[in-house]
Amino acid sequence: MAVEERMTFIKKQLHSQSYKLTPQREATVEVLLENEEDHLSAEDVYLLVKDKAPEIGLATVYRTLELLNELEIVDKINFGDGVSRYDLRKEGADHSHHHLVCIQCGDVSEIEEDLLAEVETKVEREWNFKIKDHRLTFHGVCNACQTKAAEQSHQKETVGQE
Repeated sequence: MAVEERMTFIKKQLHSQSYKLTPQREATVEVLLENEEDHLSAEDVYLLVKDKAPEIGLATVYRTLELLNELEIVDKINFGDGVSRYDLRKEGADHSHHHLVCIQCGDVSEIEEDLLAEVETKVEREWNFKIKDHRLTFHGVCNACQTKAAEQSHQKETVGQE
């Protein structure tokens, strides 16, 4: 879905909850749409929004992000580094998507497939617990860091043999 179509969709979501898409909110949403793969912090969003709306304040960006989170337009996530990051929710998604976080380089990858449907069914049935959402984050070492470590190890072995 194109950026304009997603903006229209988000505008409708805001209006359905009696909120307007103010210029500041629009600039914030544009930054999120344009940087969707980056899992931006509020400060990151603020720095990028200032290019579009120089008069905007950090508090306005925080309030906008919190509102978008409350309306389930974005997901507020924390990857264990103490920084909240904001991730646009895909249209029609019942849940947040899953993440792979590299503990060496900090890269974050997404898994769009919902891997927990069976687990959710079991939890709801056995604990009589109505699940509204779930988040799954795997912490490990990404392929690039594994490859880099293997190459460095190989270089050390080669140097040691000389």
